[in-house]
Amino acid sequence: MAAMSVIGIDFGNESCYIAVAKAGGIETIANDYSLRGTPSCVAFSPKNRILGVAAKNQMVTNMKNTVFGFKRLLGRKFSDPFVQKELKHIPFKVEQRPDGGIGIKINYLGEDNVFSPEQITAMLFTKLKDIATTALQTQINDCVISVPSYFTNAERNALLDAAAIAGLNVLRLMNETTATALSYGIYKQDLPAPEEKPRNVVFVDFGHSSLQVSACAFNKGKLRVLATASDPQCGGRDIDMGLAEYFAQDFITRFKLDARKNQRAYLRLLQEIEKLKKQMSANSTRLPLNIECFMEERDVSGDMQRAQMEQICAETFTRVERTLRAILHNAKLRPEDIYSVEIVGGSTRIPAVKGLIEQVFGKHASTTLNQDEAVSRGCALQCAMLSPAVRVREFSVTDVQPYAVRLAWDAARGEDTDMEVFPAFHPAPFSKMLTFYRKEPFTVSAYYSDQVPYPDTFIGQWHIKDVQPTSEGESQKVKLKVRVNIHGIITVASASLVEKKQDASQTESIEMENANENAQNNQDAPMETNGSPQEQQQNGPETQEVREDEMKGEPQQKQSWTQKVGQWFSGDKSKEKPKKVLVKTIELPIDARTHGFSQQELNAYVEQEGKMQAQDRQEKERADARNALEEYVYELRGKLSEGEALHDFVAEDQRTRLVNQLDSLEQWLYDEGEDQNRQVYSDKLTELKTEGEPIKQRRLEFELRPGALDDFALAIQLANKAYDLYKGGDAKYSHLSEADIQKVVEASKNALNWLESARQTLAHTPRYQVPPHTTHQIRQERQNFENIVNPILNKPKPKEKTPPPSNPTAGDGQPAASDSQPSEMDVE
Repeated sequence: MAAMSVIGIDFGNESCYIAVAKAGGIETIANDYSLRGTPSCVAFSPKNRILGVAAKNQMVTNMKNTVFGFKRLLGRKFSDPFVQKELKHIPFKVEQRPDGGIGIKINYLGEDNVFSPEQITAMLFTKLKDIATTALQTQINDCVISVPSYFTNAERNALLDAAAIAGLNVLRLMNETTATALSYGIYKQDLPAPEEKPRNVVFVDFGHSSLQVSACAFNKGKLRVLATASDPQCGGRDIDMGLAEYFAQDFITRFKLDARKNQRAYLRLLQEIEKLKKQMSANSTRLPLNIECFMEERDVSGDMQRAQMEQICAETFTRVERTLRAILHNAKLRPEDIYSVEIVGGSTRIPAVKGLIEQVFGKHASTTLNQDEAVSRGCALQCAMLSPAVRVREFSVTDVQPYAVRLAWDAARGEDTDMEVFPAFHPAPFSKMLTFYRKEPFTVSAYYSDQVPYPDTFIGQWHIKDVQPTSEGESQKVKLKVRVNIHGIITVASASLVEKKQDASQTESIEMENANENAQNNQDAPMETNGSPQEQQQNGPETQEVREDEMKGEPQQKQSWTQKVGQWFSGDKSKEKPKKVLVKTIELPIDARTHGFSQQELNAYVEQEGKMQAQDRQEKERADARNALEEYVYELRGKLSEGEALHDFVAEDQRTRLVNQLDSLEQWLYDEGEDQNRQVYSDKLTELKTEGEPIKQRRLEFELRPGALDDFALAIQLANKAYDLYKGGDAKYSHLSEADIQKVVEASKNALNWLESARQTLAHTPRYQVPPHTTHQIRQERQNFENIVNPILNKPKPKEKTPPPSNPTAGDGQPAASDSQPSEMDVE
């Protein structure tokens, strides 16, 4: 598992969470600030990018170059009314790109740069990837990323592009409420059996910028999403905005200060209101709001209580109630059909929201799940299921496509020009096979037929190439696979040409179908037809539903053959010689025009991201080198002060010179040395260490020497004690020769003389001078002494020789009884 980590990313509008699937379960990863949530902020400085927590911390001081709320800009055009509404609340500059897209203009490396929201998102993903890599000590590539259930094709493609720029391989874009449902259901042991009536649970996710609700049916080992309802324009920030508008008006009245005319002041007001809102969730009393030096160096204050907040934000709460009631309608459920209502998202902590849930569903809101981390945990579980390296409990997940999708095509001989291929809340992933009869290349287009939170209902256009008439000039049979894939993206996955040939030499009737289609069709829905092939040619294509296994990828088949053998009989029951029909399927090339970057644009953005990462690494190395030099200067100067650790280990004149050098170096660091390259700092640190390290070494020697001297003295003492035992006739040393003992005595005498001499010399040597005897030398002398005496004192005693067995005779001159001659007692 350590070598193959799978992670789930909850990409929120305000903050992100990362979870990892481990052998012990799911764990949320803390970032470099030891926080579990990483703000969705990206900032730029003249030297590098600042990402996550650090970006949010400097938001007020670097407002024009700090980008936030970019999740809501993904995949959209500048002229989008939704984007224009968002621009009123953001302090950084946004402009229209030549292709009509959104360009975020910031100052980076001293130059004006324009980045797309997808690039900004990729920068944040790069930070999340680094956090996971550092925490898990392994490279991260595969992941599952959460996405709002109301995101359209354009926004989902944009998110995949952002992940590709960051070097992440997304196994699945998972709807946030579905991820929440998975993290809820997989641990439940009391779910109904597969054949029993499912347990219906509603999940309410009320986050910073949007509200999502889903109804899910649970059986043992299975989760099926019934329907979803959402309000992309209703979130916790709308409450913040309502309160900010109230206080801004209040400050105009009482202090004559208009916060709306000062972006920095308004941003500070929003930050304080967010704190006040959280306090009001826990307290119904009147709570104060105080901001120092708000505007024009003046302090402001105010107060509010929960009832007042609920009155100001009544419209927001009305929208919440409308969405909660919509899920009952969409899922065709009554309140009594619902087992429980689970809440996640920071804004569900507001008592008014919990009250609305109880009012609509007739049940108390359940807080079984971690309100901040449930989505990331569900994504990590899904990633583990999709990864072959991890074993996870079997749990089937069936999501839905929230919007109805229509397919339109070129008209041919009066046929219908469009049809609904996927109704709203159709299961996903899912594929349908459409059969067309064409003589030439043709085009199909997909559109959302419902009202979607996106100004353009266009999904994509696919041009099917290389279609030609048969040799008889007839139309060819073309099969199109239209798919809602694992990311929730609608696409034409493949197009194939079906050619039939007859071979009279064979005696079998063979009909060819795509093997993968047959296999899947056998498990799922039957062929849907609207009449004979001739009628189909007039009224539209045949459709065949193919249920996709959400855990498998797209089949890659260029040409396939299957045979179906049967026998034909004539009307008079006589056997007629049948003909063999060969049916050949050929994959057709498709030109697709959909949302998202071209491969050329993606490559350019990946290269640009790589350069920015290299710049970030270079700046980090430079800053680390500068910090190391600055730290060494402060540390050394502090320890050279009187009464400190190194004061006595450097001569007075050298200490004065060195302190002056350190003062000059400090001044240089804050003057012309403020912005030097890494090598300059490294060279100065190396030069400084040539003077500082010998002083530290003398201090270290002074601390370690007494222990080394004592160890040497103890070794001599033990040798002398062994000599005394020998003289006293101790049996332990009685086997030693006089010559050996004399060697021990001589070595002890020499060692003691050296030790006493060393002690005397060291006692008269000033601490600031190089010691005449180092700790290493003392230990070496002790080692030499022990190498002489230990082999002698530890010499083993010689083994005593066993005397040969005697053969004494008995008193009568006969040999005594022995083992070889048993006595009478030895035999019967």
